[in-house]
Amino acid sequence: MKKQFIISIAVIFVLLSAVFFAMKVYAPDFHFIALETGNVIMALLSLITYLMVTKEVDNRPHAFVRGVYSASFLKLMVCMISILVYVLLNRAKIHKPSVFVLFGIYVVYTIMETWILSRTVKE
Repeated sequence: MKKQFIISIAVIFVLLSAVFFAMKVYAPDFHFIALETGNVIMALLSLITYLMVTKEVDNRPHAFVRGVYSASFLKLMVCMISILVYVLLNRAKIHKPSVFVLFGIYVVYTIMETWILSRTVKE
């Protein structure tokens, strides 16, 4: 299942990167660097939290719920801090749709991670 998770995260990362590159060309108002940085951060956090949760589940199967909640909370806090840094660095020219896309990245990675982890625990 570890291979499937890594492949899934890689596919999501590539698809989102392709969408962001297309947005850079067709909708230049979006901040490409911020979106791509958010994509990289969420992909890395997904891999780290996957390893944390699977280690906990191997030790205690009932720890799955706590692990998923912890992982989701960790990603949410990192996402919020990253957006705060983005806003503070770009006070004069904040692009609000870019901020919403950053939260969308969080949602996509969280849904995929939770779905795959729940399938892993069932097996």
